[in-house]
Amino acid sequence: MLTATRVQAPSSLQWISLFTAAFLVLPTAYIVYVAMTAAPAVWARLWSTRIPELLGNTLSLALGVALITLVLGVSLAWITVRYDFPGRRIWEWALALPLAMPTYVLAYVYAHLLGMGGPAEQWWQLIFGHEARLPSPQSFAGVTMIMALDTFPFVYLLVRSALQNLNVSFEEVARACGVSPWATLRRVTLPLIRPAIAAGLALVILYVISDFGAVSLLRYQTLTYAVYQQMTSRYDHTAASILSLLLVVMAIIFLVTERWFRQRSRFYQTSGRYRRSTRQHAGPLGTALITSYVVLVFGAAFGIPAAMLIQWSVEAISQGALDTRFLGFIWNSSFLAALAACGAVIIGLPLAYLASRRPSRLNIACLQAAYAGYALPGPVAALAVLVLFTHFAPALYGTVVVLIIAYILHFLPVGLQSMEPALQQVTPNVEEVARTLGCTTHQSLWRVTLPLVRNGFVAAWVLMFLQTMKELPATLLLRPVGFDTLAIRVWLEASEEYYQLAAPAALLIVILSLPALMLLVSKDWRGEAQKGVT
Repeated sequence: MLTATRVQAPSSLQWISLFTAAFLVLPTAYIVYVAMTAAPAVWARLWSTRIPELLGNTLSLALGVALITLVLGVSLAWITVRYDFPGRRIWEWALALPLAMPTYVLAYVYAHLLGMGGPAEQWWQLIFGHEARLPSPQSFAGVTMIMALDTFPFVYLLVRSALQNLNVSFEEVARACGVSPWATLRRVTLPLIRPAIAAGLALVILYVISDFGAVSLLRYQTLTYAVYQQMTSRYDHTAASILSLLLVVMAIIFLVTERWFRQRSRFYQTSGRYRRSTRQHAGPLGTALITSYVVLVFGAAFGIPAAMLIQWSVEAISQGALDTRFLGFIWNSSFLAALAACGAVIIGLPLAYLASRRPSRLNIACLQAAYAGYALPGPVAALAVLVLFTHFAPALYGTVVVLIIAYILHFLPVGLQSMEPALQQVTPNVEEVARTLGCTTHQSLWRVTLPLVRNGFVAAWVLMFLQTMKELPATLLLRPVGFDTLAIRVWLEASEEYYQLAAPAALLIVILSLPALMLLVSKDWRGEAQKGVT
């Protein structure tokens, strides 16, 4: 006997989710199509001329920065978690401040300080003679160090949180069995925090391979910089698509590798016998060494650049260099960032809601499609939107609509990281109670769920707003004629070495980034109370 099975029709939210996922994937898919259908002669020309050099520069830069951030991030996290010294609580927060400093701001500050004839070289020559020279910031070593100073907090914050949640009982058992402290660190502690290290390094590598501002100001040839040059100098979208495809493939490989490594390095800790490690008193000599090390890293990554920005800004204001146009730059940046953040929250809501409440393969696939923006560097996202709209919607090209779409495509994953956990923390029972009282699914969503997850959605909006404020490559490529933002002014003035004129806009970007950083750090501190799974 055959029985009919009832197939539930897709809801309106599911249709919206499907349309959104297709909308987010389409630009990237079109870029892949353009690259794969390019003439073999174009591929041959790029492989014989540019690609080997660009791949070598990009990979070597990513690995060099990853190595330095590994040392800085793990050592600083270990110091702040395992040692007690004066000012420790302040330094815990201060060491995350470099994340508020965009890489292109750090790059142009050190291009002035360490460049030929700069203050650092003058002091160096006073000590070692007039012929002495410092390594140029426009070299591999200079670019690597500058980007490492800006990105080490990714590793620091994640490893610090993992160490705070680490059950010290495992280390005590090893020590009781006669294992030395160094062997305990290598065999017990590091394997337990290995997933956090891998996640931090993955963020660093993805950030480095997608960076445009620093490498462009320092004239260091990477795939991202080459994509921009192909689009602006040669107007060769096909070549830019091929280089973008390589970037996307590299990003996906790093993401898959990190996910595989994290799965193989998963360790569980029982919550019933959890004990937090006790901080050791550093002593006078240890305190001096620790404080010197922390001050050196913080000063190089944030203190000195911030001081230079303040000095240049005061000089620019005193000389009357700022005019009414500066208010227009602030308005343009704020207006675009607010629209993009609002659009991303609206678009991300059905994706996050369905994935958390109805975790079917289709709904999860739609959510994962939205995370594809992680694999898109700024120039690639801009190219994807540009190529798509010039072919299918040319009337919108040169408007802020195209720019906002590129922002949403690129930064939606940042918002989803706050929206999805917020929805998962609300039990579905409250929605079921609302429906038993006569509310429809949509009514329970608007009246019950959204008010409960309001804080998570506000955090998502703030994070996307400030990420958009700092965005540079997509704005450079897609902005309407004569439409400048704070990031654009920093890049244009710094490119011409007008450091004083660039400083007020750069300083304002840093100041506006601090609230998002406070949210990030407070979220990290809340993890201190979690003593379950690492």
